[in-house]
Amino acid sequence: MNDRYESPLCTRYASEYMLSLFSPQKRVETWRRLWTELARAEYELGLPVSAEQVRELEEHITDIDFEYAAQREKEVRHDVMAHIAAYGKAAPSAAGIIHLGATSCFVTDNGDLILYREGLRYLRGELLKLLKILARFADRWKAQPTLGYTHYQPAQPVTVGKRATLWMQDLVSDLEEIDFVLSSIRFLGCRGTTGTEASFLNLFEGDEEKIDELNRRLAAAFGFEACFPVCGQTYPRKLDSRILNCLSAIGQSLYRMAQDIRLLQHDRQLEEPFGESQIGSSAMAYKRNPMRCERICSLSRYLMADALNAPLTASAQWLERTLDDSADRRLSMPEAFLCADSVLRLAQNVCAGLRVNEKVIGKALREYLPFIATENLLMEAVKHGGDRQQVHEIIRRCSMEATEAMRGGGECDLFERLEKQPGLPLTKEELAETLSPEKYIGRCPQQVEAFLERLRPLLEGVDTTAPEPGL
Repeated sequence: MNDRYESPLCTRYASEYMLSLFSPQKRVETWRRLWTELARAEYELGLPVSAEQVRELEEHITDIDFEYAAQREKEVRHDVMAHIAAYGKAAPSAAGIIHLGATSCFVTDNGDLILYREGLRYLRGELLKLLKILARFADRWKAQPTLGYTHYQPAQPVTVGKRATLWMQDLVSDLEEIDFVLSSIRFLGCRGTTGTEASFLNLFEGDEEKIDELNRRLAAAFGFEACFPVCGQTYPRKLDSRILNCLSAIGQSLYRMAQDIRLLQHDRQLEEPFGESQIGSSAMAYKRNPMRCERICSLSRYLMADALNAPLTASAQWLERTLDDSADRRLSMPEAFLCADSVLRLAQNVCAGLRVNEKVIGKALREYLPFIATENLLMEAVKHGGDRQQVHEIIRRCSMEATEAMRGGGECDLFERLEKQPGLPLTKEELAETLSPEKYIGRCPQQVEAFLERLRPLLEGVDTTAPEPGL
């Protein structure tokens, strides 16, 4: 259908896995799994639920009648109750015990926790894949000198590989944040309308141990080690802030990387992949715009802005529960996961095909290296008996003259000027020796090797198949 709005995250950018994870089918299947496990635990702990009812619930987890649920929701204005009715229609013998003792947040909040955890685990794998791709790139180009920049002005040379490790270090930080958030996720459990467990105190006739055991079994059934110690009707919305901050951090790192590539592509030092039939501009046929990196930056901005929703929601919780978080979370949480997934996929594609133009890099170095080399030149001249202050003045004067000539469109002729200076006690060959780029990259190759060695165990066995970037 082309007469209805569809999110570009769904139609253009996100992976099939992430689209499936946040689909209505997956969401309601997760609710039904929760209802089934609740019924199972209640049966095993002696409440009036039969093994046959649990079995029938198990048999109808996936066959969801969305049309019936939608019609029912129009009547009752309550999505959870509509799906309870749809589940009861599919499993009639269990209809009377579905949701026993629970409130809506039992399925909505626990369901979200399950989906968010799976989404974070998936993104963690995608981050590792990107790191592995960049590790190969950094290792290959670890000793390739390139002009460094501070304030986006030419500065001391670095190497292409060393620059990639700066991007990687940011991504490792994001990986650490994901691991922290995953370690801090707890299950809500079945805690009742205000978190007091009063309904289960009634059902279990005051047996508090059975209530604790019910929640232990529910948490374990979904792979959680524990429930939140206390809660209102919902799990703490501070967790949503942690999750979206974590996804925002990925956007920050990838924006920085993509922007660096865009700057370097302007000078043709690096270039993102460009398809054989790709069109860079509808008017300017020669163009090779860095559209994939531009898209990374664009989506990353959206992701960083989306992350503001969670702290605004967390700060506005009223006492034990308010519902003004619901519509916001339906949008902001899935969209953040889909967006983070999209930028990671784009980044993998770009980095797997990143082109290094060595001749262009060499030309840029040759243009600026004479200026960068002047400090070393000064030291060498003094070693050969020159007067430090006189040599400094010679270099300063010649540098200003060479710069002025370049402003007029000429090439850098600094060393040609220096060769003619009688007060500079260096031969032409000795002057040329100072222009070797490798003399100015410091420990870049060793730093790359040490950094990659630390990451090696983490990246062992990681698949590096890069996806297509979407439309």
